[in-house]
Amino acid sequence: MNISRTVIAAVVILVIGAIAYAAYSFNSDDFASETPVKLYYYNPALDQGPGGVQCSRQGLVAVNRAIPETTMPLTKAIELLLRGEITPQEQAQGIESEFPLAGVALTSAVVEAGVATLTFADPQNKTSGGSCRVAILRAQIEETAKQFETVESVRLMPEEVFQP
Repeated sequence: MNISRTVIAAVVILVIGAIAYAAYSFNSDDFASETPVKLYYYNPALDQGPGGVQCSRQGLVAVNRAIPETTMPLTKAIELLLRGEITPQEQAQGIESEFPLAGVALTSAVVEAGVATLTFADPQNKTSGGSCRVAILRAQIEETAKQFETVESVRLMPEEVFQP
């Protein structure tokens, strides 16, 4: 009888220990710091002029997002922009984007002497099109990149991407 009480006590202790471990264990991502960033989307209502939409930076609207803390927030911000995730509230305000574009991905981001060189993959040529469309897509990327103090200008590569 003493053995069965000992076994039961051991099982109870193990179960309590397992529950306590599960309750207090955590994934390091649960406590990861986040960095606030701005993504620049487009609101055509803010970009009106003679003849309608002007396809200018005047229509850009900054939306606030957060990315995991990283040594290269530029990369994460551009990747998030490319996903084109606009909330229903932002859509109701007229904010829009043509992102995501099928197959378009950021393959590298390098900042040297204030110039951010962003290299993209675009196997389906989704970044080309009319001059208005391309101007807005480029402006969204450039403004999102320029929010970082180390970025003064933006160079998009290969040169064929985001061209009319």
